[in-house]
Amino acid sequence: MFRPLSYFLERTVTTGHLRMIDAGGRACEFGDHTGAPVIARIGDKRTERQLALNAPLAIGEAYMEGRLVFEQGTLYDFLELLLTNVPPQRWPHWLRLVDTLAYVTRRLRHYNPVGRARRNVAHHYDIDGSLYDLFLDPDRQYSCAYFEDEGMTLEEAQEAKKRHLAAKLDLSDGMRVLDIGSGWGGLALFLAKTSHVDVTGITLSEEQLKIARQRANAEGLSKAVDFELCDYRNLEGKFDRIVSVGMFEHVGAAHYRSFFQQVNRLLTDDGVAVIHSIGRFDGPAATNPFIAKYIFPGGYIPALSEVLPAVERAGLLATDLEILRLHYAMTLRHWRQRFRASWHTAAEKFGEPFCRMWEMYLAGSETAFRYQNLMVFQIQLTKDLAVLPLTRDYMFDAERELRARDRHPGTARKRRSSR
Repeated sequence: MFRPLSYFLERTVTTGHLRMIDAGGRACEFGDHTGAPVIARIGDKRTERQLALNAPLAIGEAYMEGRLVFEQGTLYDFLELLLTNVPPQRWPHWLRLVDTLAYVTRRLRHYNPVGRARRNVAHHYDIDGSLYDLFLDPDRQYSCAYFEDEGMTLEEAQEAKKRHLAAKLDLSDGMRVLDIGSGWGGLALFLAKTSHVDVTGITLSEEQLKIARQRANAEGLSKAVDFELCDYRNLEGKFDRIVSVGMFEHVGAAHYRSFFQQVNRLLTDDGVAVIHSIGRFDGPAATNPFIAKYIFPGGYIPALSEVLPAVERAGLLATDLEILRLHYAMTLRHWRQRFRASWHTAAEKFGEPFCRMWEMYLAGSETAFRYQNLMVFQIQLTKDLAVLPLTRDYMFDAERELRARDRHPGTARKRRSSR
């Protein structure tokens, strides 16, 4: 086995049981032999070198191309074994150097003007939509669900997420709501149906736009919900409420200040915005190279230390902040299990390499949320300290009311007038 790879594994895998079979057929053992063994076979010498020099990228590429094969255990088992053993401070110095170089150049690589932003979105979202039907819930909620208890189904947790966001918006009848990054329309339609508001949803994905408009027509909500193909930077008007779910990760660190300045411009003086995004517990860092290359080009996961200064400079007030810790790991586990259960269907349509790429994306993301200090934050923003009630009870009351309506659809919603 390539000596730097063996050195790395010997130094880091101290618990569990990993057996790596190198390109020459020699088996090398790592760990303390506790638990079920994970047995992986490396296809060639080039893969050994790549795994040693840039493991975060090479693991995914080698698995995707069939150069890294698991003879016992799964890709998830392998990633879990590595990440529970390898805190960043124990990485070899050459891997830390690669990560440092990626970090210091991140603003250039995440520079997303309008044209590039649209291309980046098309790369992920304008592919065959049947892919998403294999692992998402029927509403196609493609962001972190909210598990009020661990026994919830994915569908129940995604409904709970929509209720949770609606409660934080403190909606009243007749309000104008903007959904930045509206996806396939599920949240916008939910808000229009449950809160008697008019919603504008904007997306850069033509496929998502088409489906969202079809859904609005089918549900008789075309007058209440308007979906547009539009970059947030090009939007005009004023909105009483702004919500953005799972879009901020695509903004790029170089654009945070302009993003929040635009939120400020679009928000009425007594308005409220809620931004839901993946974040980091442990400070700014580079984007995973596999995710950046194959899944979300131009994407970047921020630390709150990068977000809050941009909020302050834009003249907005952070009035509430919630951290969702393991909710996305639980969401991703549902997605990964559903995708694996649909593997045969996916492989017939997209091919085996694509399926292995997608599995790497889902398994790598789940393990990152469990073991690599990723989380989701929801930050509420206003321009005026007096706009919202003094305590958070209004959120709990609204969420409780929406939950009761879900359980008893015939229950009438109490009409609320604008403040």
